[in-house]
Amino acid sequence: MAIDIQWVRDDASLAERCDQWRRLPFVAVDTEFMRVDTFYPAAGLVQVGDGQTAYLLDPLAIGDWSPFAALLEDPAVIKVLHACSEDLEVLLRLTGSLPAPLFDTQLAAAYLNLGFSMGYSRLVQAVLGVELPKGETRSDWLQRPLTDTQVQYAAEDAQHLAELYVALAEKLSPQRHGWVLEDGGELVGNLQRAVDPDEAYRDVKQAWRLNRQQLAVLRALTAWREREARRRNQPRNRVLREASLWPLARYQPQDLTALAKIDEMQPRTVRQDGQQLLELIQAAAALPESQRPERLPEPLPLDAAPLLKTLRQVGHREGERLGIAPELMLRKKTLEALIKSGYPDGPYQLPESLRGWRRELMGAALLQALED
Repeated sequence: MAIDIQWVRDDASLAERCDQWRRLPFVAVDTEFMRVDTFYPAAGLVQVGDGQTAYLLDPLAIGDWSPFAALLEDPAVIKVLHACSEDLEVLLRLTGSLPAPLFDTQLAAAYLNLGFSMGYSRLVQAVLGVELPKGETRSDWLQRPLTDTQVQYAAEDAQHLAELYVALAEKLSPQRHGWVLEDGGELVGNLQRAVDPDEAYRDVKQAWRLNRQQLAVLRALTAWREREARRRNQPRNRVLREASLWPLARYQPQDLTALAKIDEMQPRTVRQDGQQLLELIQAAAALPESQRPERLPEPLPLDAAPLLKTLRQVGHREGERLGIAPELMLRKKTLEALIKSGYPDGPYQLPESLRGWRRELMGAALLQALED
């Protein structure tokens, strides 16, 4: 069956369509973008499906996205996306807003135990019996005009995403439908809490091995890298390699010759930013003790592995009881935070990251498992 495809290429048409979409119970939203040697994704197309028509919104022609931002934020309209972390970045960059409420069909599939982290094509095949075209995901979405194949590919995504929502929503109980929206809200919240450049050092591998003076240097370097990547619109590793951060903080080179010998230090970085990096290192290293970060906690020791396995089993048992993909039940970081709260002898406290229905259903069982 041919898909009804309509282009939206100007501000007035977008405003008119958004007014219509805000009267619907849901809209399906997808994006196509390019991210080659840039920090931010460049939107090439935004697709909206209502189950009847696939609308193709042209970011290269539309200037005023405020009506679409209002649609994304409208609490009366569910926004349906699939495995949407990158789509959320595109929408935030393009419109300044994020979708709420958000229904992620990949999460819904896991709640129905159809599979965990299912790809879009596979899920459409499993639920709708439709085989989607392949091969356009990595094509040039910034070219104009788009090819007929690209247009068809984008339209099918929007059309079938809307159909997928209807099919999945019918199978979900009201409670589980609410759980999907709850998890969608968490996805949005995580992106809204964009990484504070001054906190980025916490995510550097082996950072826990550094003392407070070295951590002060690492904090300065990672914050500078994050801000420069955003300012230059370049990938972080183009500005300064990830693998160079730890040895820079550990060994703190004092001149360009020593800087150039740091692991994976690019000659371009030494030429372009070397002097500034040396100044950053010197200034951060000289900070008084009171201004240095606290030492980071060590990772869980190997002998805590059986405890982690025991806690995972709590989630797996609950998942089996509910008929939910077990991988969806408890996140590894949450379990590690729980163990760290009292290891090895307790008492243990449920971490903030264990919230909502998971906390209600499994919180007491997790604490009991740690006491046994």
